[in-house]
Amino acid sequence: MPSLRTEITEIVTGLGLLGLGDVDWALAARPAALAGVSDEHWDRLAKARAVGLHDRDFASAWANGVAFLGADDGLRGRPPRRVEWKGPDKPPGYDLVPADLRVDHVWLISCKYLSKILLNASPAHLFDRVLGERRGTGADWYLDVAPGAYRALYREVCAALGDPTLPADPADLGRAHREVLKTQLTGQLPAPVAAAYQHLADVVSQASADRWRRSLADLRAREEMLWRLLRLSSAPYFVLGSAPGGASLRLRIATPWDWRQRFTLRAFDVWGEEAGQPKVVWRANVTDRLAAVDRTVGGHVEVRWSHGRFSGQPEAKVYLDTPHDQVPGYLALDGDHAERSHASAPR
Repeated sequence: MPSLRTEITEIVTGLGLLGLGDVDWALAARPAALAGVSDEHWDRLAKARAVGLHDRDFASAWANGVAFLGADDGLRGRPPRRVEWKGPDKPPGYDLVPADLRVDHVWLISCKYLSKILLNASPAHLFDRVLGERRGTGADWYLDVAPGAYRALYREVCAALGDPTLPADPADLGRAHREVLKTQLTGQLPAPVAAAYQHLADVVSQASADRWRRSLADLRAREEMLWRLLRLSSAPYFVLGSAPGGASLRLRIATPWDWRQRFTLRAFDVWGEEAGQPKVVWRANVTDRLAAVDRTVGGHVEVRWSHGRFSGQPEAKVYLDTPHDQVPGYLALDGDHAERSHASAPR
């Protein structure tokens, strides 16, 4: 289930699209035009609004919805007949567009409030298959790319815990074993275990970067990789939200076809970086032909266990380090009329 803050920002953004006057009136009306929102969701929002702890989120989300309603790139002042909230439902297929709202079956909107996360993927899907073909794999990434360092870490863990029920080899860990390790390995690690984990992190960082680099054989492959990292899709969509500094975030996300009309990729590089956990940095150099300037966009990937130490398969979480409004292909929403709207302010 989404967090309360996520529900507020996504649902209230959808409410702002409907041209209903102000946020409190819209919450009380519970309009049927906003589909996918249950009575339980409406009740949680009403309670949160009454308590007053999320006024900034209510105001920001409402203002973004109103801005899209009036924007030339958006609805141009025409309230939609239907806004669908995806909510906690996962898409049935491989959804390339991270949309939270669908408007009149046409406009797709992603609500990004203070988030720098682009996507979560399995390491093999990112580093080996470059976010292309998606298929399941039972392989443990740590055992695959750093078997010696991983087994050395496991030996130190077994020595520190002294649990005779644990198997001799981490390849033989079952779900019950992983639950034991997750419970026992909370907080600060013993010094030998911490040192072995840091060595594993360094090895995984370099090995993952090497695998990724080999998968990007030429400039075309690197360009497609950048598009996939930035979540460019064959259909344009919009991002409404707020940046980490608190400023409003209102963007139109270009398609690869749009991107090619304006930008040229000069270089795309990846490398492992020493950190507290496995980390791979990615960076692209791009020429903006319209503005006649060179631009840089970059981020990093954190490779870590998905559910705590030794629990779940490692995942690759991709972060964007460049501010959203400086990313090639993330274009400011044209005709943003938010300043002339009736958006409500925090009470």
